[in-house]
Amino acid sequence: MSLSAKIAWDDTVLPFQLDASDIRGRVARLDGVLEQVLSQHDYPPMIEGMVAEMALLTAMIGQSMKTRWKLSLQVRGDGPVRLIATDYYSPSEDGAPASVRAYASYDKENIDLNADAFSQIGKGYFAILIDQGQDMTPYQGVTPISGASLSACAETYFAQSEQLPTRFSLTFGQSQIPGEGTHWRAGGVMLQHMPKASPFAKGEGGSGEDGLLEATDILNDDETENWTRANALLDTVEEIELIGPSVTPTDLLLRLFHEEQPRVFDAQPVQFGCTCSDDRVRQSLSIYSAKDIGTMTTEEGTVTADCQFCGAHYVFDPATLGFEAKDDGA
Repeated sequence: MSLSAKIAWDDTVLPFQLDASDIRGRVARLDGVLEQVLSQHDYPPMIEGMVAEMALLTAMIGQSMKTRWKLSLQVRGDGPVRLIATDYYSPSEDGAPASVRAYASYDKENIDLNADAFSQIGKGYFAILIDQGQDMTPYQGVTPISGASLSACAETYFAQSEQLPTRFSLTFGQSQIPGEGTHWRAGGVMLQHMPKASPFAKGEGGSGEDGLLEATDILNDDETENWTRANALLDTVEEIELIGPSVTPTDLLLRLFHEEQPRVFDAQPVQFGCTCSDDRVRQSLSIYSAKDIGTMTTEEGTVTADCQFCGAHYVFDPATLGFEAKDDGA
């Protein structure tokens, strides 16, 4: 297979199922999406790595939940890395790409760029928010920061909040294809036990950190055997197989899980996308009075706003903002 054919898997999420194990999963590859996400900011490599990991998690989780509009992931901590936020927008129609955007907020003065990246988050929480559009009640699930990585936080979230045993094996970093410059790539595999009507939880608390649930706390003996076997097979994966492009996702599944009877479904393309606009900014400011808008007005007599995801810069006449606006700004 040619290199160009293999690269065709970049910026895709491939759903699959292991029929012999009652386990579903996703194989994801991000390339151009990460380049566009990270090029919007001048992050140090440590922050770039965490944003890349969070974007990869978002693409995999968003596709698995099949939301009708938007899924958001947030990590908030009391350390120098204060916030990592991502959004996944479902495709508008079958075959269309989903959109992902991401950004981080951190304390430039106090961050230790030589320390372990995850340690710079400190104590806080991992949250998944699902917004399914107008007339639908938003959903929010929150679990404490746990483990030693963002993917470990996501695993804890699914065990604790959704009672779904979940495993992520991810890799991300600077990569280089012959004849090209270095650029960010990320790849990974997500495993998730199929949902059950009545999850099996052992005892009062979980066996994880601070009593949180882990996968084996919510599986019976037969399911635990299948889950352990699939995870052992995933443990054999190499980083170069995850990140590509030399091994296609379909070949990777056969290498890892051929005895588990892998079955693949249609791949979901992913692109960078931001939904910010002049109208959305005006809407967000519509709750403020003229007095409030006055406190936001610059010496030049304008109100400005910057999109944290894509860097777009907006400039407004303050008289057109807030619920006391003279007109709609048209």
